[in-house]
Parts: sequence; C-alpha cells; structure tokens
Amino acid sequence: MNKKYSPLFESIQFRRGLQLKNRIVMAPMTNFSSDADGFVTDEEVNYYRRRSHGVGMVVTACTNVSANGKGFPGEFAGDRDEIIPSLQKLASAIKEEGSTAILQIFHGGRMCPPELVPNKDIVSANAVPAEQGDEQGPVPRALTGQEVEQIIRDFGETTRRAIEAGFDGVEIHGANGYLIQQFFSPHSNRREDQWGGSLEKRMNFPLAVIDEVKRVVDTQAKNPFIVGYRFSPEEPTLPGITMADTLELVDQLADKELDYLHISLMEFDSAPRRGVEDTRSRLDLVLEKVSNRVPVIGVGSIQTADDALKALETAPLIALGRQLIIDPDWVRKIVEGRESEIDTLLDLEGQDRLVVPNPLWNAIVNSPGWFPGVK
Repeated sequence: MNKKYSPLFESIQFRRGLQLKNRIVMAPMTNFSSDADGFVTDEEVNYYRRRSHGVGMVVTACTNVSANGKGFPGEFAGDRDEIIPSLQKLASAIKEEGSTAILQIFHGGRMCPPELVPNKDIVSANAVPAEQGDEQGPVPRALTGQEVEQIIRDFGETTRRAIEAGFDGVEIHGANGYLIQQFFSPHSNRREDQWGGSLEKRMNFPLAVIDEVKRVVDTQAKNPFIVGYRFSPEEPTLPGITMADTLELVDQLADKELDYLHISLMEFDSAPRRGVEDTRSRLDLVLEKVSNRVPVIGVGSIQTADDALKALETAPLIALGRQLIIDPDWVRKIVEGRESEIDTLLDLEGQDRLVVPNPLWNAIVNSPGWFPGVK
C-alpha cells in the first residue's frame, strides 16, 4: 500500500468500547430486495457479504420499527420478533467478512407508500403532505400523543432485536425526510403539544428516540453495542429545516453520548442554503459545532482514494455508498497498491460480478444520472 493512504486505515474506538479497523464505512443504501414479508433474502446476504470484507463498518439499509413505517418495497423488517433469525443472517454475513455490522432503524412516516402500510394509514407529526417536485404526496394522519409514545418504544424494541440478532450497533435514521426528521421540520410538524411548536419542542421526538434506544442498549446489550444518529442538514421546502436549525439540533446530539453522528449529503463539501451567513461547507459547520464531542461520518460523492484522503482531512470517518456498488473491491485495491485500478463508472455488463440483486440493479440502470456511467 502507498503510505500516503495509511490514514484511511487507522483504527478508531467508539465511546461504548467498540473499535473499527479503519475509517471507511459502507453507507446505508436501500436495495429493494427482501421478500414481501420483510425477510432478508439470500441475494441481499450475498450483496452485503461481497462489500463487507474491506470496510471498517457496514451500515445496512433502513429497517422499519413499526408496521406502519415501511418506506420501500423490498425493505427488510425489524418490527416483530419473528424477524430476528432473518436479521441474524445479515449480521453474520457482514461480521464473517471482518466488518462491524450496524442496523439502521427508522420509520418512514408520511414518506411511506400507502400500499405498504396496514389499511393505507400513513402517519406523520401533522396532516401535512410531503412536497415531491411539483406535486404533493398523500395527506398523512396526525399521530396521537399515545401513538408517538408507542413509536418511541418501537425504536427501543427494534434495538433489542438488533442486539439479539448479533449486530454491533444501530443507527437511528433521522435524515432524508422520514418520520424523525418530520418531527424536527417546521414544514411537517405544526403540533401544539410537547412534540411540536418551538424549535426546542420539535427536537423532543428525536431526543426521546435516542434516550429510549440508549436505555435498551444499557439494559440489554452484554457486549459493546454502539448507537449512531443520521441527519440531513437542510430541507429545500419553505418552511423547512435550515442550517441554523440543524446546528441547534447537532449541539443537543453532541451531548447525548452517542458513538457517532452521520451527516447525509450528496456532495461532501456542499455549502448551506440558508440560515447562516457563512461560506464554509455544511460539514465544516457541523464539525465546529460538535467540537470533538462525538465522531462525525462524512459522505458524498467520494470516488477515488485521493477523494477519500481529502475528505478525511475534514471528518474522522468517511462513508462510501454508490462507489461500493460500482467497485466492491475499493478498499482491497488501495491495500494492494492498486488504487489506480479503482472503477468509478458502473460496468453495465457486470451485475453478476458485482453481486447486485435484480431489484436494485433495475432501479440503478433505469435511473439515468444516479450512478456514474448510467445514461
């Protein structure tokens, strides 16, 4: 290996005692490949196994904590105990390849397709539809206070299942417009109870979910088990989350004794839209606010070894998403001194070699511009 890339392979230890062998994380990516009942398929297991041998940590695709939280077709479930053996297959495949296995847990809220939830009863903080381009999504039903409390408990129960299935941790998915973000957003949360209204009250749901997950970990986990949190820094909608809002949330998150924060970005060095008068990147602003209280994972269009090295100058951990689908041997090639051989364009004839399940492959090749090389 070229010595200049050695910083990518330094170990890092989290607050709860778990150590990663390097600074490279597989980002969570939906793959649409579980069966209709939410059980993990062999295709999914093989897909994760193919990508787990080099990275320090794998964060899985999101799994729904409640029956009415399913956000995608082909999503594996985490909302009932019968699913534990299915999750165990996934955790084992990742860990057998030498990586740390993290289960991402979420509730889709108003972003759930009605046909995927019981009685087509989609829910959110308020009865406010999502803006989807020039159109609006279906109108959700506002959750009652009792239902809010139940979903918080559901996050805890799915964390227990992750522990029993042999995962090394969970990542709470508070990003990408799903329910946790819906409670934080002034667009979707217009409540007048303890769960909404002011900026401080809009933080109550995400912080309560974190507290419940940590409680379960503290009482149920016998081995080191880490807790991370993913967030999106801004929303394009008006009203919506601004960079200033997020920095207030990040300040609270950094005091929650989490193992890491994971920022959701399409571009690693993207600048804020609104809320702050600052030309620095969103990630730089977040890191300044965190002030070394918790490690931050940066993500966004990292393709080459040099891209990763540059990103590591800013964030202590970096996540690769699409790049690990394009080249599952990304880490191995750097270790073997073959970084010049890293593929940065998707081989449209390489599905079998890349071990990508049909539903995910079809989604990629039918979405021009999503992946480099797909026109």
